Amino acid sequence: MPDTSDTGLNQDEREEIRERSNPPALILHEAIRLEGQEELKRSTSSLLWSGLAAGLSMGFSMVGEALLTTHLPDEPWRPLIASFGYCFGFLIVILGRQQLFTENTLTVILPLLHRWSAGTLTAVVRLWALVFAANVAGTLLFSAFAVGTEAFSPQLRAAFVELGTTAARSDFMTTTLHGILAGWLIALLVWITPSVGQARFFVIVALTWLIALGKFAHVIAGSVEVSFAAMSGEIGWGRYAFGFLLPSLIGNVLGGVGLVALINHAQVREDR
Repeated sequence: MPDTSDTGLNQDEREEIRERSNPPALILHEAIRLEGQEELKRSTSSLLWSGLAAGLSMGFSMVGEALLTTHLPDEPWRPLIASFGYCFGFLIVILGRQQLFTENTLTVILPLLHRWSAGTLTAVVRLWALVFAANVAGTLLFSAFAVGTEAFSPQLRAAFVELGTTAARSDFMTTTLHGILAGWLIALLVWITPSVGQARFFVIVALTWLIALGKFAHVIAGSVEVSFAAMSGEIGWGRYAFGFLLPSLIGNVLGGVGLVALINHAQVREDR
């Protein structure tokens, strides 16, 4: 925060300046770290149900993008608009406070970096395993619903398949690199949101729109699309598991932990 002690301002004016100033990195770090500590204390059932809800909700990223794609003319600018549909699932999950694995590449890592211990490491691994498994289960359930019912039109199903086959098209290394970019952006989203107040909605939309437009690999959102393609018989399950899920998981963890958690922790370590 700015130093207003020798500016000649009265106390009310100084408080107003502080309120209008962006919080320093240390404040953001501590807010997220304390949230991470609370998340690590949550019960197994709470994490599983919240993670399952998030996996199901991420299905609406696929639905949103497919709906916009099918209702827009086939023009070069169509992806610019259709990619906004990808934001829907993230808005539901983040504003609804559901457990999304990629958010936890930052949130629960900061308590571990703050005070390294075997107990905290075990708690982080436990949370990651539970949330990831529940997220993936939710995505598979959503895809099974989309494949096995008449809830969506044939035109929309074709758009789902196109999204899934496109997400699974890249080789292992390219998908990993795309996963790093997606994990980086989601962890940055978690880092930024405590300081943006009422603009949180727009920050979520902007950063997740960028993930969709860049065709970056988000392990949970992409799991819905690629598993739909697998259930429809367009790709094999080996491609889903080892061509998409594994490399995107590796990339998301590297992007979230390596490029955001470690770097942002390092910048405030000396200020503590």
